[in-house]
Amino acid sequence: MAGDIHAEYPALFGPGEGDFAGVAAKLSTADEVHIVTHIRPDADAVGSALGLKHGLASLGVPSTVYIGQKEELPENIRTVPGVASVALGEPLPPSGVVVTTDCASLDRTGMYHDELAGNPERVVVIDHHASNPGYGAMNLVLPSESTTVIIRELLAHMGVALTPDIAYCLYAGLVTDTGSFRWGTSRMHILAAELMEHGVDTRAAAMDLMDAVSADDLKLMGDVMAGMETRVAGRYTISVLAIDDVHLRHMNQTAIEAIIEYSRALTGSDIGVVFKEIHPGYWSVSLRSSVVNVADVAAMHGGGGHVPAAGYSVAGAVDAAIDALQQSVSELP
Repeated sequence: MAGDIHAEYPALFGPGEGDFAGVAAKLSTADEVHIVTHIRPDADAVGSALGLKHGLASLGVPSTVYIGQKEELPENIRTVPGVASVALGEPLPPSGVVVTTDCASLDRTGMYHDELAGNPERVVVIDHHASNPGYGAMNLVLPSESTTVIIRELLAHMGVALTPDIAYCLYAGLVTDTGSFRWGTSRMHILAAELMEHGVDTRAAAMDLMDAVSADDLKLMGDVMAGMETRVAGRYTISVLAIDDVHLRHMNQTAIEAIIEYSRALTGSDIGVVFKEIHPGYWSVSLRSSVVNVADVAAMHGGGGHVPAAGYSVAGAVDAAIDALQQSVSELP
């Protein structure tokens, strides 16, 4: 059967890259699968989890997607097929295989951290973050444009045919994690073409996932961007934007992502940084750059990510956090 795996699907990974066959066999024969994706989810998190769920359903394997938070999902990912079935902040069943998707570390699983840390033998990790330490009994962690790219290859090994719903799930992660195909390898275009052939309307998807903002969003974005601060850090220039908790609560996720992308594109800036106040005094930090490996910067603060896009979390006053980031960047070669 191995010779027929890619009769319909083009291979997205080379021979020997990742134990796709082993993970496919484990999930295809499981009695039940519990899919956990990360808190404060983005389109790749939800798309990879639900894409896998739809694929398992086609094989008759029951599964549920869990997110370890009570907060509702961002508006821009509520069009991903199956999103209404996601269990928010509900306990995991005591038995069955647990698959984490797009969770670079256990803390990203939120309320499930302790349970999964204490039972790694039931965990399968599927992720594309280079900083992922491999915290499961099986770890399908590969450098890739998005976790949905890995899910697509896994579905091929499971013998799952693409459907319009699966295609949209996979495209959601692909288009957003590549910045609308601004960075990545030729693989992203090969997969995008295949997903379009299976029913993805790229114009509608872009509007749903990235483009739709309200007049109120634009006003809030203006408030935030008016407070931009530029700092010199060694041989680099960083542009910093801070979104306090009041603005964050009222801002569409699409607008937040747009601000993060604007920070990257500022002329004369080497690193774009956005501090988002998730709770009073607790900040989620997004780093973007086209010239600096920001995964290294994030790692200095306990975070991680990719060369062009990474992040970490920090508690305390935002000015002190910006000072600490400036110092870290100034130490880069």
